[in-house]
Amino acid sequence: MAMEINYPEIGICGLSCRLCPHYHTEGASRCGGCKTKSRMGAGCPFITCALKKKGIEFCWNCEENETCVKWARHRESSKKVDSFTCYQKLKDDIGFIQKHGVSEFEKTQKNKEHLLKEMLQEFNDGRSKSYYCIAATVMDIGELEEALDKARKNSDGLAIQEKSGVLHSLLDEIARQRNYYLKLRK
Repeated sequence: MAMEINYPEIGICGLSCRLCPHYHTEGASRCGGCKTKSRMGAGCPFITCALKKKGIEFCWNCEENETCVKWARHRESSKKVDSFTCYQKLKDDIGFIQKHGVSEFEKTQKNKEHLLKEMLQEFNDGRSKSYYCIAATVMDIGELEEALDKARKNSDGLAIQEKSGVLHSLLDEIARQRNYYLKLRK
């Protein structure tokens, strides 16, 4: 009997699939979330351990989560490097989930995803998807809404390249002021 997955768009380790560039891709390479059929064979150690061996949906629900070396290493490395997606807020997101619950986290991620979709629909010059995904991951909802509102006002009538440039400048300014990093850390 297969276990019930309640939150397919929240990664087993705490990443938000909703803000990943692969989640916002069209076609066969689109990923529907870490716990969907297309990802089950990906070789993720957390899928193998949590879902396949222990039958749990999240690492923090595991009785060994305090002593798990693999998960501790993942959280530590997330402070310094990213892979294909942004890990900069992983530790904060896990803390939020442990304090407020998964459903509250999902609500915030759905709001961020909504703002991300607006950025992609209105300001994507064809080269900004990863950048907007990182911004949606590291910035709070109010900052994203403020940047989108200003970008809309300041880019009326402009071509998409210029519109994208306006939003990039606004996001870059917020990032500079708040010490956010809007690139993947390799």
